[in-house]
Amino acid sequence: MQKLPKIYNPKETEERIYQLWEKGGYFQPQKQGKKTFTITAPPPNVTGSLHMGHALNCTIQDILIRWKRMQGFVTLWVFGTDHAGIATQNVVEKELKKEGKTRFDLGRENFIERVWEWKKKFGNIIVKQVKKLGCSCDWSRERFTMDKDYSEAVKTAFLHYYKKGYLYRGERVINWCPRCQTVLSDLELEYQEVQGSLWFIRYPPHLVVATTRPETLLGDTAVAVHPKDKRYQKLIGQKVQLPLLNREIPIIADEAVDPSFGSGAVKVTPAHDPRDFEIGLRHQLPQIKVIDEKGIITKEGGIYQGLEQETARQRILKDLQAKGFLEKEEKITHHIPHCYRCHTKIEQLSSPQWFIKMDELKKSAIRVVNEGKIRFVPARFKRVYLDWMKNVKDWCISRQIWWGHRIPIWVKEEDNQKFSVGRAKKGYRQIDDVLDTWFSSALWPFAVLGWPQKTKDLKQFYPTQVLTTAREIIFLWVARMIFSSLEFTQKIPFETVLIHPVVLSESGKRMSKSLGTGVDPIALIEKYGADATRFGIAWQLTGLQDLRFKEDTIIAARNFCNKIWNASRFVLLNTDQKTPPLKPPVPKTSSDRKILQALNRTIKETNTALEKFQFGRAAQSLYHFFWHQFCDQYIEASKKQLQEPSIRENTQQILLYLLATSLKLLHPFIPFITEEIWQKLPGIRKPLIVSEWPSLKRRSVEKTA
Repeated sequence: MQKLPKIYNPKETEERIYQLWEKGGYFQPQKQGKKTFTITAPPPNVTGSLHMGHALNCTIQDILIRWKRMQGFVTLWVFGTDHAGIATQNVVEKELKKEGKTRFDLGRENFIERVWEWKKKFGNIIVKQVKKLGCSCDWSRERFTMDKDYSEAVKTAFLHYYKKGYLYRGERVINWCPRCQTVLSDLELEYQEVQGSLWFIRYPPHLVVATTRPETLLGDTAVAVHPKDKRYQKLIGQKVQLPLLNREIPIIADEAVDPSFGSGAVKVTPAHDPRDFEIGLRHQLPQIKVIDEKGIITKEGGIYQGLEQETARQRILKDLQAKGFLEKEEKITHHIPHCYRCHTKIEQLSSPQWFIKMDELKKSAIRVVNEGKIRFVPARFKRVYLDWMKNVKDWCISRQIWWGHRIPIWVKEEDNQKFSVGRAKKGYRQIDDVLDTWFSSALWPFAVLGWPQKTKDLKQFYPTQVLTTAREIIFLWVARMIFSSLEFTQKIPFETVLIHPVVLSESGKRMSKSLGTGVDPIALIEKYGADATRFGIAWQLTGLQDLRFKEDTIIAARNFCNKIWNASRFVLLNTDQKTPPLKPPVPKTSSDRKILQALNRTIKETNTALEKFQFGRAAQSLYHFFWHQFCDQYIEASKKQLQEPSIRENTQQILLYLLATSLKLLHPFIPFITEEIWQKLPGIRKPLIVSEWPSLKRRSVEKTA
């Protein structure tokens, strides 16, 4: 029997143990069979480094996969990274800026080559960090959303939508980032609370309208009122003069108007507001685009042409004041959309884009959740999902960047209305747009298993069992995976969607490295070890919507690891037999019986908690058993029992059994230290990672001395 050093040093242990697992192939499915358990990890951006949200999610997934592996399931955990179109392009463009260059200086082909060079150099950082946390992913199946096979899956999906008639090109008011020079979905916006104004402007001779964006009046094509608003019913059908531009526009009635907002009369700018766009369609109003993609006033803005949008606003307000059109100004607080990547204020403008129709796709995605084929945990997120799906808009899938899956559409050079889809043709050029990053990640759970090919992995491991993710991407990603899977595989992608809490700072603020409110999990691992970091995170998973992270729990977890180490040293120093540690023991004293009963309860409590995804409850149950019942009570009682020859050997056997079983129960939470101790136990023939999960031993517990 091997002895343990006096002090446990995670830095000397963790890398060695991880290499043992990885080289031994223990992360790969260990056998064939129908009893499978599969997780496809949410792919982090290739630009990213591990943050607390990642650490929490990876810890949850590894607990589940290790637990199921030990239960005898054929387990597979696939990890990979997302090419993150906008984010990655921004990173490389910033590097180019330092050289005094732009992507246009390089040209598309050379720029893409530069991004691949960046990815090769820096794109593996987060993978190394996930390994440092101890995650038992099958790295032989690691994927990247721009891999050759994955790109083929993306193209197959696109052509499927085209052939089915779900794909179309349309003019819509979209969210445009002047910095990134691309369209963004509503879900990719960050709203910032700002102090602004509501300006009341006279449109002679009849009306006063209220607006927060006076510069867009240059593109007004109507003024709208609610049809039941008695103040304006007699004016419907008449015309007013557009201030500054001396253009007549009609007064129309539309139920989209809120009579309680401002004056109850609103300006209609179909090219620069989604609601106005819909009003314009209903009333066949012309669209006048007065702000371009760089935030500059177009020639349609008359004397204001060429001005930056904010400058134009101030000039227009000054002119309105001078000519007597500005009635009053009220200070208000409102929420302004910004780009989620570069934080630039978003412009809303009319633009031709590629869309996927959602009317049919959403039906099946709603049905499988309503029928309980996919469940959300916590259950309240089912309603969140369904409410969004019922009102989902057509999906804008085109993006005006270079890094990503280029849309396989070619346009005729002499006629922009003629297209070739899926293949190049003479006299046609491929359009510049790439697909929305979420289009490719929507295929993730089945594309990583080999779809569209009918692979063995797809047959054996699909559908997957659990998806763990954050609530903010229920719409961006979870919903899209559900309808994509149903469309392309006719199967659900996963059985359970586990929504984990958002990790906040201890003061309750969102974690942000730039704001100094972030916590680096790698720094925690360096300081306390991966096991302590994992256990401290799991301890805090109490089912609340948000988690206020406390480093105190990591410190307590480190102390717990030290307790486990010291208790293990005691057991190994006081057992000189060669009896295998997992032979079911027979209790010969009341202390024996009491601890074995407590172990049985802990096995049951741990299983129940994990089945319900109550990771904090499981961690706390294990902590209580090992520290208070095994160490404080039984080990203390065993010191006397070891002195009695008649029960010495049996006490040794119980100590070994309790230790070995505890290591098994703790392994999903703290895999490194448990594996290290396990290797020192007598008669051990295989690593702890692939040992059998403990089962209840009622008969032996019930026996008395």
